[in-house]
Amino acid sequence: MNKLFENKVVLVTGAGSGIGRAAALGFAREGAKVIVVDVNENGGNETVAMIKTENGEAVFLKTDISNESEVIDMIHKVVQLYGHLDCAFNNAAIPGKLGKTTIDYDSADWDRLMNINLKGTWLCMKHEIIQMLAQGHGAIVNTSSDAGLIALPGLNPAYIAAKHGIVGITKLAAIEFADKNIRINAIAPGMTRTGMTKDLIEGAPSEKEVAGYLPIKRVADPAEIAEAAIWLASDKASFVTGSILSVDGGSVAD
Repeated sequence: MNKLFENKVVLVTGAGSGIGRAAALGFAREGAKVIVVDVNENGGNETVAMIKTENGEAVFLKTDISNESEVIDMIHKVVQLYGHLDCAFNNAAIPGKLGKTTIDYDSADWDRLMNINLKGTWLCMKHEIIQMLAQGHGAIVNTSSDAGLIALPGLNPAYIAAKHGIVGITKLAAIEFADKNIRINAIAPGMTRTGMTKDLIEGAPSEKEVAGYLPIKRVADPAEIAEAAIWLASDKASFVTGSILSVDGGSVAD
């Protein structure tokens, strides 16, 4: 049986842990040559080692996605290594300071979060699209959040703004390049058991109580979120572009 990403090159940002790592492993199992991108060298190299343990192919590129010159260099290295870039999963993000309201959020933290979460996603998408235009094809998946679709008090205004912004730039770019054989979509995950949500979950009396707010009554495993991104990036979603796929246990529908 042919694998979904046989002979394809897939780039995953934030692949040193959580959803990004789960996606990198999933892409590799489906035959992809995976570019593992993160600022965390230890985490990134661990993901590469995990992929190789399963006889997959992967390389690590340390990249600060908020720095355009590093993003450009990242894409150039991918092309030098493999000649093309078939798919990208722009997943890297930080949570910022939790529990801050619109009036007590720190402007320096706002700038840092927006530079990574929103600007970083845009920079990756920008230079991925440039490469995909040159080669004539490509698929991109961005990570937004249920916090990019509705207001979720208890997070912070910068995170909400950035994730809403990712929804907007995903839809715009999808329309701009829909006739260029480039598909661009986003996933909107709900509460997932990752390092990013660890503090939020542990700040509650129990994970069970956090899960109680979700219609599905449990927190997601990173692999469940990754599967949605993998499907959107694959040819099985060949007529899907400009979509924001909620993977949130029903939290937005509730």
